[in-house]
Amino acid sequence: MSKPIVNLCRIVAAAVLMLCVLSLTAHAQAAADPLPSWNEGPAKNAIIKLVTATTTAGSADFVAPGDRFATFDQDGTLWVEQPVYTQVVFSLDRVVALAPDHPGWKTVEPFKSVIAGDRAAMAKFTTRDLEKIVFATHTGMTTGDYTALVKDWIAKARDPRWHRPFTDLVYQPMLELMRYLRANGYNTYIVTGGGQDFVRAYADHTYGIPPEQIIGSALDTDFTYNDAGKAILMRPPKLLLNNNFSGKPEDIYLFIGRHPQAAFGNSTGDREMLEYTQAGGKGALMMLVLHDDPAREYAYGPAEGLPASKVGTFTQALYDEAMSKGWNVISMKKDWKRIFSFEK
Repeated sequence: MSKPIVNLCRIVAAAVLMLCVLSLTAHAQAAADPLPSWNEGPAKNAIIKLVTATTTAGSADFVAPGDRFATFDQDGTLWVEQPVYTQVVFSLDRVVALAPDHPGWKTVEPFKSVIAGDRAAMAKFTTRDLEKIVFATHTGMTTGDYTALVKDWIAKARDPRWHRPFTDLVYQPMLELMRYLRANGYNTYIVTGGGQDFVRAYADHTYGIPPEQIIGSALDTDFTYNDAGKAILMRPPKLLLNNNFSGKPEDIYLFIGRHPQAAFGNSTGDREMLEYTQAGGKGALMMLVLHDDPAREYAYGPAEGLPASKVGTFTQALYDEAMSKGWNVISMKKDWKRIFSFEK
């Protein structure tokens, strides 16, 4: 082989080797980033700072592995809540499914409007109207039967905008965040104003969070026996826990018995949870998701001039409190490279 050809082969081999090294380096850098769907900035830095401070032995903010807790609101914080909460959609679908067994509903509100598909009337439903619907569609059955209903519905139902299962509309950056925290010894809890048993039906598969780490609004349960003498729990039309606003820190104490080191929310219903977390000290991290990306998701507030919304209300007063107390506001538009796992 001539000398020029030998030299050319050496140059090509060196170039190939360099490309391989660069490729491996890029992969290693990507693997080293625990939050790849987050843009570099204050929000991402605050998360990494918390984990570093609370997991580094000798740090003033060090927390023992068994004592590390983080709480997450669900609707609007972990997955899409617009144009209406997923559990409300489930409840309305249940009214329609049960209507043949309740002919009187056709003339009684709020059931009449649901059966007729009157969206204008449904948009005006009061809290009392929704309570009537929940009691009619979520009770009078065993806890096991209810869980089976939710699992069946969540597997089949589709969001009207993306035409995907609701469990596909989970925010990829928050999934990464929860995995990052758990990898560093944190217990991750969902603390939601939604139904505790509703979320328990899919949370393990969707978020990697087991049923015992779900804190939510809950109906009472009655211990009794079925016709075969088997012990069962029935769901009566009686509210046990209203896990919203001040109910969130109250129930966090009831279930966990301590302050979290981190809390994540997106609306006025999460305010007290973040205040309670900050009161615990230890370099606590408080974060609120601001929905300001109408192209990839939705935009609503009314904080910072965004459109007002009854679903997931984020007021200017809450935004101002966050700024004054050193909380972090996550901008969907600026802080998240991608919102959903199915984004290209």
